Amino acid sequence: MKLEDYTYNLADELIASTPPEVRGGSRLLALNRNNGEIKDSFYRNIADFFKRGDVLVLNDTKVIKARLFVKKESGVKRELVILERHSYDADWHQHKVMYRGKIKEGDILTIENSQEKIKVEEILGDGLAIVSSSKDLRDLCDQYGTVPLPPYMRRDATPLDIKRYQTVFAQEKGSVAAPTASLNMTDEILQTLKNKGVIVCYLTLHVGLGTFMPIRTDNLEEHKMHQEYFEIPQETVSIIKKTKKESRRVFALGTTVSRTLEYNANSLLDYNDVKDKLTGEADIFIYPGYNFKILNGMITNFHAPKSTVLMMASAFAGWDNLLNAYNYASEHNYKFLSYGDSMIIY
Repeated sequence: MKLEDYTYNLADELIASTPPEVRGGSRLLALNRNNGEIKDSFYRNIADFFKRGDVLVLNDTKVIKARLFVKKESGVKRELVILERHSYDADWHQHKVMYRGKIKEGDILTIENSQEKIKVEEILGDGLAIVSSSKDLRDLCDQYGTVPLPPYMRRDATPLDIKRYQTVFAQEKGSVAAPTASLNMTDEILQTLKNKGVIVCYLTLHVGLGTFMPIRTDNLEEHKMHQEYFEIPQETVSIIKKTKKESRRVFALGTTVSRTLEYNANSLLDYNDVKDKLTGEADIFIYPGYNFKILNGMITNFHAPKSTVLMMASAFAGWDNLLNAYNYASEHNYKFLSYGDSMIIY
């Protein structure tokens, strides 16, 4: 299966580099994956595509302001990006970072506009290092950091991004990229869904910078997915088990939720297995030909050509259906990528 078979033309003017004026005010394209039917709608009306007893699973990870500007003792400026959390009890006094500019083991870096120090403990190669601090690095990021926006936006984060590149239900600190399909969701829309009888539950998957990494192999089967830490609480496990046993529908809000649920499909479909929660590192790469075991519906963005998330959406919708929907969206001026409009595939 070739990467070149899964691309399309994305015009620059269709890429949303800033959030919509009002959260939840975006457009929604509905795609029926069984017959390819397309409907125009608005995100505020997403409950129209649900029925009582459906389950909607959300990712409650919280984006940390992971980008830190620092200075070496010589005064030379450098940049660090604190990487995503990879365990429940991660030590945030010593953590892996990506760095820009030359640094070496033993360097003492001072965070700009502060007296806070970070020590370079080890250089790992490929632009990665281990650094340490006497303080929790998440707290330093909260105080002095900024949001590491996707590279294609080609701009620095603004105060608006700190608010809008975060979901309204974010709880668990640990991501360095937002679960962007959730950015259009509001408390009011969630309440509308609940009022209709939709069961809303949560899991956590900490999104890493690897989510922006391109596929570098021509053969999809050779691509290795980055690992991302997840937790599915016992309540969510029980809800999904009961839902699947009763042949009701499970919807994922975003590809991070989709990946986490499908990675844990065997456990979620083992009705005799009772666990407090599920935890681990998800590294499943879902591409066309995959047989979905948990999902019946997916809410997602319009994704970049040749990306892993496009592969997942294609696997769920069927490539011909998805490409037709993307071409329709382009012709009708839908906005693409993280801050763009949304799709619901069912």
